[in-house]
Amino acid sequence: MFNQARVAGMLPSQDLERAKTFYRDKLGLTPSMEQPGLVLYQLAGGTGFGLFLSGGQPSGTHTQLAFELQDFDRAVKDLRTKGVRFEEYDTPMLKTVDGIADMGGSKAAWFKDSEGNLIGLAPPVPAAAKPRA
Repeated sequence: MFNQARVAGMLPSQDLERAKTFYRDKLGLTPSMEQPGLVLYQLAGGTGFGLFLSGGQPSGTHTQLAFELQDFDRAVKDLRTKGVRFEEYDTPMLKTVDGIADMGGSKAAWFKDSEGNLIGLAPPVPAAAKPRA
């Protein structure tokens, strides 16, 4: 049952207007639906995510949402021109150089949105075999 379901991430926001402005101005996204306390974004392939009004604070210590991008380098460059600052990591498992991690032939980068949610960027992940029914 679940292996054929679509999924969508949900991110907490302390200020939905501020978050909508961030996602519009930095990522070029327009909400597909809005209702009190909730903003939804529809993306490619039937995927999407939502922002919900919350009094809680995101930890910002782990990837909460990841975008797979056909042109990773262009997206990073575009976000930098819009003032987005990429996170730097230097751990035994992950090291970034100028905000970019070499993932063994692929790349990844992370930034925080206006609410402190940690957002990841990477080239598309190769599709796995078709899920079993």
